[in-house]
Amino acid sequence: MTDLHVRKMDFAFEDHEVPFLWNPENPAFSSMANAVSFLAIGFEKMIVKMVLQAKPHFTNGNVAEEADAFMRQEGQHSTAHRQHVRGLIRHYPGLQQTLDEVIGAYDELTADTSLNYRLAYTADLEATFTPVFKLMLDNDAALFRPGDDRVASLFIWHFVEEVEHRSSALILFDDVVGSDAYRMRMAPSVFKHVLDVIKIACRGFNEHVPLEERKIDAMSMFANYRRKQKLLSVIPGLTAADHGPMPRAFDALPLGEQLVALVGIIRSQMPKHNPAHENLPALADLWFERFDAGYDVTRWYTADSAAPGVN
Repeated sequence: MTDLHVRKMDFAFEDHEVPFLWNPENPAFSSMANAVSFLAIGFEKMIVKMVLQAKPHFTNGNVAEEADAFMRQEGQHSTAHRQHVRGLIRHYPGLQQTLDEVIGAYDELTADTSLNYRLAYTADLEATFTPVFKLMLDNDAALFRPGDDRVASLFIWHFVEEVEHRSSALILFDDVVGSDAYRMRMAPSVFKHVLDVIKIACRGFNEHVPLEERKIDAMSMFANYRRKQKLLSVIPGLTAADHGPMPRAFDALPLGEQLVALVGIIRSQMPKHNPAHENLPALADLWFERFDAGYDVTRWYTADSAAPGVN
């Protein structure tokens, strides 16, 4: 029987300003998180179709129940991120084209690849989320707290639920495909596709969001891009397009914690990986405790300070 819970959230993005630079202290992280919103809409749409297609192939009722809860959680994430992105599009209408391109990339993946491949894609990518999101949630004071509370709360909710269903995608993959060798062979193309989609979003930010509002080159999260820009700037006769400064989102985070997350990402792709054994962010337990106690988790930092566990 699945332990997942489907929680419906309303962050009221229709009722208030949705800033692109939602954490002014870290423009690079603001841009990265916004790109996650765009990717999430396409990726989670793919997951829903994948689970529906996979249902006849599940071998037992427990897997089918896990798949249903996983799909419904992802559906809620997609709905909330659509609301976030719609708020951005209200200010920057050109981002509608960016969203269409991101969704189109996942629609093509659904149409052009096998069910087995998409199960591997989902298992590979979801396996990386726990170490990556632990790094973020363990450093919420720098990455989330200084920002717009509703946008921060959206990502905190999404990331803790990704931790909650950290084993789901691999459970589905193992039941239908069950080949670590296949999953590992597919990993390079999986992560290339993920990065290509994020680049679609970041290029769209550079094109449609004025520099004075995004503050940085949205492509600066890609090391190869940063190196290319710096190389072009020193070659006589060549000029690199100047889209702004190129900081990294995690520059202020402890290097040791970044290395731990990197090791966790590598470990997540190894044979017999079991996400259930991963170290978890303490903030996830606190989030679930507060949610169960009735705390308004859509305003994580500004809701009633008398709620349980709030300092």
